[in-house]
Amino acid sequence: MVTMRDYLATRRSVQAAFLTEPGPDTATLHSMLTIAARVPDHGKLAPWRFIVFDGEARAAAGEAIAKVAEETGNGADLAVERTRFTRAPLVVAVVSAAKPHPKIDEWEQVLSAGAVCLNLLHAAAAHGFAAQWLTEWIAYDKAAAAALGVGADERIAGFIHIGMPEIKPTDRDRPDLDAIVTHFRAG
Repeated sequence: MVTMRDYLATRRSVQAAFLTEPGPDTATLHSMLTIAARVPDHGKLAPWRFIVFDGEARAAAGEAIAKVAEETGNGADLAVERTRFTRAPLVVAVVSAAKPHPKIDEWEQVLSAGAVCLNLLHAAAAHGFAAQWLTEWIAYDKAAAAALGVGADERIAGFIHIGMPEIKPTDRDRPDLDAIVTHFRAG
């Protein structure tokens, strides 16, 4: 049995291209999203929401993105765009819905959405799946986001691709703590 400490010390994403069927069923997805939503959320605002892309909706989303790419002339490969959501059995967009609030800074709300993305990766692993958090150009393009149902005042924090791993991910270099940790000293 892997302890939480061991899991966190070795956590690694599996690239979306190496995620295969099956994806989570409805009950498992509900459990995963419930876990994902258990994040720090000052003021209980839930400043995020989910868009689930499963089944045939994945191909439809890819077609919508290909249409945006073609209309905007961003030079994207339309064949790649059409398969953007079919690389994995399930894709969940985490949408940041941060709004001005008299007591809670928008930045705190945005960070909460980022925590949701990471929690969804952990929830996928806890249910025996692998996942990858991606953004890619579509997370930053207003027309692409709108085509996926994202409001003008919202932003995509990430697309979490979920499925069964075809490969075991290799580790990668991690930051040197001596280079990124400082200690505040009094006086």
